[in-house]
Amino acid sequence: MAVVVVVAAATAAVGGEDDFPIVGLYTKDRTCKGDGSDPADVLVKITRNDIASNMGYCAILRNRRDGRTFLLHVECKMAGDQSILGDVTFTQRDDNVLDFDDQDHVSPAVLYRCGK
Repeated sequence: MAVVVVVAAATAAVGGEDDFPIVGLYTKDRTCKGDGSDPADVLVKITRNDIASNMGYCAILRNRRDGRTFLLHVECKMAGDQSILGDVTFTQRDDNVLDFDDQDHVSPAVLYRCGK
């Protein structure tokens, strides 16, 4: 029985990019040049498991999709070893751009995809 659960969990985690199409490299609040000259402090990398930026590292604990909106429950490690649990939202636009907002609406941003 335990083997079935482990296999099912591994299969669910593998999924294709189509079910989490926001995976990629982005720049915050500015168009991505994509030639390697974008400053590190505006880069945001989203994978199926985490989000990394100059603000810190966030593990994605849960994600739910509602059309073009992705609602993520995250645990973020900030400067000074501070951990924060919270919810963030990414909404896809038609032009390879994501609108980002956090649960308290403290740091909304527009993320521009690099490449693709």
